[in-house]
Amino acid sequence: MKMYVGTKWIDTDQKIEVLSPWDGSLYDTVPSASTQDVETALATAEIGAKKMAALTGFERYQILHRAADMIVEKREDLAQTITHEMGKIITEARVEVERAAEIIYLSAEEAKRLGSEVIPLDGGPGVTHDKFGFTIRVPCGVVLAITPFNFPLHLVCHKVGPALAAGNAVISKPTSDTPIVALRLCEIMLEAGVPSEAIQCITGSGSTVGNALAADPRVRKISFTGSREVGEAICRTAGLKKVTMELGSNAPVIIMPDADMNKVHTALLSTAYANAGQVCISTQRIYADSTVYDDFIDSFSERVGKLSYGDPRDENVQMGPLVRESDAVRVEEWINSAINDGAKLVTGGSRNGAFVEPTLLANVDKSMRVSCDELFGPAAGVSKVDNIEEAIALANDTNYGLSAAIFTESLDSAMKFARQVDSGNLHINFGTQWRTDLMPYGGVKESGFGKEGPSYAVEEMTETKMVVMHL
Repeated sequence: MKMYVGTKWIDTDQKIEVLSPWDGSLYDTVPSASTQDVETALATAEIGAKKMAALTGFERYQILHRAADMIVEKREDLAQTITHEMGKIITEARVEVERAAEIIYLSAEEAKRLGSEVIPLDGGPGVTHDKFGFTIRVPCGVVLAITPFNFPLHLVCHKVGPALAAGNAVISKPTSDTPIVALRLCEIMLEAGVPSEAIQCITGSGSTVGNALAADPRVRKISFTGSREVGEAICRTAGLKKVTMELGSNAPVIIMPDADMNKVHTALLSTAYANAGQVCISTQRIYADSTVYDDFIDSFSERVGKLSYGDPRDENVQMGPLVRESDAVRVEEWINSAINDGAKLVTGGSRNGAFVEPTLLANVDKSMRVSCDELFGPAAGVSKVDNIEEAIALANDTNYGLSAAIFTESLDSAMKFARQVDSGNLHINFGTQWRTDLMPYGGVKESGFGKEGPSYAVEEMTETKMVVMHL
């Protein structure tokens, strides 16, 4: 597929192969952009930013609403694209497309809500008589959206939708593993009426394309989702511009003695193994009270062992492959390292190509990589705790803080957890992997800063001007 740069769909001699993860077959190719392509994208986006800013909020609403309608119309094709290039099981891919449409609908509504605020200047000291103050919110200009492979449509929409709603131009830079569905979203946006200069979708390596875009002063806002290491590098490169970082995690779950175990089993089965664990808020660390530890492991491992995995195009398969075989090799190595260091393999643990069995480990120590780093694979580790204070201390003993959860019927325990656990998202009586797309979403510590969710993203993709009238 071609990339969209400078109001044209263009190709290059150098190609990037997009492979289907479960069998390594060639799905498609995309161009590998050059530094000249980057310059063309930036120069064009500057023009597009002016055109978007000139549109009324209602006009931007109409464009985005049409785009959302088109996503719904093309939902099966988009879902199949996600499955082919990412390896996500088809049932999960369909949910991703539904949510993507909803994000664009929400963004469309936000385009109508860019308001201002009257500031009561006479409440301040000094000569404030006959002064009238108000704010104006204006677009940043050019927004750079850098997105990962694990939600190749959903996360692009979380950046492109609010950027356009706020009146910006946007340059979409999808990961080279899963660029096709992002390019198809670009097609939809153009067909819906986004000015031809106001959206770019450029494909290529992070070192050539991503770094050049991030460093350029014409980009006034960067929204990035990906690893902590890459996010830190982008922040160093970006210089003086607005940045939103949604980075990694190793999300903890606490199971208290009074937990409803039916809720625990149902929630953790999906929140630890959905998308083969390739979710930044996937349940990774489980801290079970000593009074329920053994029973939980016995009952939960039985359910984990029954999860089916295989060809993601199969409607009955519950888990697909990892996006790259090299990632599966890494996950297998971390599991084996934990076992060698004293963890107990309860179920799973084997690898076949890019597939890793749904895995549960017990007796996991906080120093093991499956606990202290972000695994991003279909495995969870269980550790024993004696009380909620110990569980909270272990939950906080990490550089990350994106999502955390507790299972308890005690209001006191729930509120202690909510107040004391360092995490941007906190869940009571569900697992860590839950998000509705209108809520503020983001992390603390090294899990990033800034918030997503259309209304919150629009706020971060605009600037506030203060106007004082001296009457």
